[in-house]
Amino acid sequence: MTLAPEIKDSTAEERRAYIKERYPCISDCDMCGLCKVFHGKDPELAFKEYIDGERSFAEVSADYRRQI
Repeated sequence: MTLAPEIKDSTAEERRAYIKERYPCISDCDMCGLCKVFHGKDPELAFKEYIDGERSFAEVSADYRRQI
């Protein structure tokens, strides 16, 4: 897995594609756990501020690490 694109060096579409690639839905909630990590949110919604260029990937990820 590559590093998350930096906001200053990427477009919103590139950041959205990175989130989709990094957190794919495998349609097996019992085996995956992403829904639990993101409190029932789709990863695109969970990382909306990153995709929109408002906060870094690391900042948004830290929010979810603290809540687990």
